[in-house]
Amino acid sequence: MVKLLQVDFDFTGPFGEEMAEKLAGLAESINSEPGFIWKIWTESRKDQLAGGIYLFEDEESANAYFKMHSARLKEMGINEVRGQIFDVNIPLSTITKGPVD
Repeated sequence: MVKLLQVDFDFTGPFGEEMAEKLAGLAESINSEPGFIWKIWTESRKDQLAGGIYLFEDEESANAYFKMHSARLKEMGINEVRGQIFDVNIPLSTITKGPVD
């Protein structure tokens, strides 16, 4: 069963196009993570937050990615990484055009 991973953390930038330019390589590398399906990148310059919403094939893949990604962010100086794994209600998400099929 697919799992959704929600991640966020305090972040002072860069944001927008500058973030896209600086993190394009990281984005490409995420595509090869085991069990990875897709990611939506999130950011709030106003609230100084960044993160993402990920879809994984299973809970094991989501947990492994979160553990690895948290360690990577800590190496970048981000001390607190918040993450939550959710089940996805496929029938309702399909009705509301969620990219889950």
